Amino acid sequence: MFTCQTCGMEFDLAPSVLERYPGWTPKQCLDCKNKGAASSLGASPAKSKPSVSKSRDLTTAEVLATFRDGPQTGVFTDGAAEGNPGPGGWGAVLVVDGRVVTEDYGSEPHTTNNRMELKAMIAGLKMIPGDTPTDVYTDSQLVVNILTQWAAGWKAKGWQKKSPGPIANLELVKEAYALAQARPMVNIRWIKAHSGNRWNEYADSLATAYRRDQM
Repeated sequence: MFTCQTCGMEFDLAPSVLERYPGWTPKQCLDCKNKGAASSLGASPAKSKPSVSKSRDLTTAEVLATFRDGPQTGVFTDGAAEGNPGPGGWGAVLVVDGRVVTEDYGSEPHTTNNRMELKAMIAGLKMIPGDTPTDVYTDSQLVVNILTQWAAGWKAKGWQKKSPGPIANLELVKEAYALAQARPMVNIRWIKAHSGNRWNEYADSLATAYRRDQM
């Protein structure tokens, strides 16, 4: 297995391909490589559906006044960096029946998207008592895959991947995984970003609070 340096996802290649290039370590998955090739050829990018929200421009109060959809109970986490790396922030909120129980947020002057997503997940997991069934939502598929699929194997191998190179943000991965394992009734789930889910938008607003004068 290899880790794409563009999207962060793990991928594999056919043995016949690797045999043709002994010692070669691919740096991009095929999806990212194809996107780059299309861009270099001047292909017009596919038009994406307009975002339902631009919650990075909204305060938490404005988010609550704007959005109603999505789950109304659970922990919602989000993180982002401008520039990746660049300044970034993270946010987490615990909600029960549409009411905020607790929330937390923070920022770093020079960081990455994945680091902020992991920091948000750590903060969110800490909000949950160990024996409480809770859904924890993140819009990072990478974080979901790390905690539900990959981390167990990495730990079993002494925190090593099958692919060459270290595990990115290993100290945060270890902390998040330990917190998740200590909460066996937690269900870590992916939620689509900027699709009008009220509490995901709220977590996003917490994560970008460092750039605004108001929450």
